[in-house]
Amino acid sequence: MSNLSSPWWLLLALIVAALAGVYVYIQRLRARRALRFANLEVLNRVAPVKRNPLRHVPIALLVVALLLLTVALSGPQADRKVPRNKATVILVMDVSRSMNATDVAPSRIKAAQASAKKFADELTEGINLGLVSYAGTASTLVSPTPDHTATKTAADKLQLADKTATGEGIFAAIQQIQTLNTVLGGDKAAPPARIVLLSDGKETVPDNPNNPRGAFTAARKAKEEKIPVSTISFGTMGGTVDLEGDQVPVPVDDASLRQIANISGGEFFTAASLDELNRVYEKLQKDIGYETRRGDNSRPWLIAGTLLAILAAFAALVINRRLP
Repeated sequence: MSNLSSPWWLLLALIVAALAGVYVYIQRLRARRALRFANLEVLNRVAPVKRNPLRHVPIALLVVALLLLTVALSGPQADRKVPRNKATVILVMDVSRSMNATDVAPSRIKAAQASAKKFADELTEGINLGLVSYAGTASTLVSPTPDHTATKTAADKLQLADKTATGEGIFAAIQQIQTLNTVLGGDKAAPPARIVLLSDGKETVPDNPNNPRGAFTAARKAKEEKIPVSTISFGTMGGTVDLEGDQVPVPVDDASLRQIANISGGEFFTAASLDELNRVYEKLQKDIGYETRRGDNSRPWLIAGTLLAILAAFAALVINRRLP
């Protein structure tokens, strides 16, 4: 009953049941009246022993159709995903030099740029999208805006730099969301927000993620602001970069990125290739760009009831040569 907006309409089912009962009563009454005929020849003509067993099919279909239409009138409700009208998403992308590793073709940074642009292309219209990059420091390249082409343009211009200050990237994203929320009328009127962090390595600045500007501290701040941080660990354990002729290992650091997601209330993903990264972004698009709402679900019941009513009428004409 909790899934019905107008459950009192179900009382009409009692009327439908009464109609079915009246039909059964009339059929039995006809049989009893037939037995009153003394002339067996007349009896066989009026009420033959072998009657078409399908003669009851039309009324049975009609009863079921009426029951389905009664359910439709009662307003069945269902949860469904609908596009969000508003939300804020900040892409935070690691541009440290380890992103130049080629274990993900053509390189980690090139693949990350391609996937970020694809994400911007397919994100639901109306959602504010921004872009923050970070290496030793964080830079806000695009403030949150419904113009997703700005993020695509900025993603093409990402430049690699030394060090990895993951906390600074998260803090910069939080600040952008807070600024937008103030413009929109404060936290109560603000749309839901999400930070999507893509990185391939461990934070190097500061050396302790629990420091005031560290990644874990930033994740706790995000949780305080009710902004989940979804992290994507991008690359492989065997990645290397060429630094002045030396191949330096740059393995992906899953542990810290998983911890950031856990602390902030977000989700952790791994992606070892561009295809995997695109699949992660597709899932995030569904999570971010759509929301679950309870709404009217009477249409399937209405369609089924109407089709059965039409079928009942057709069956009555074919089987009984008349409408039920």
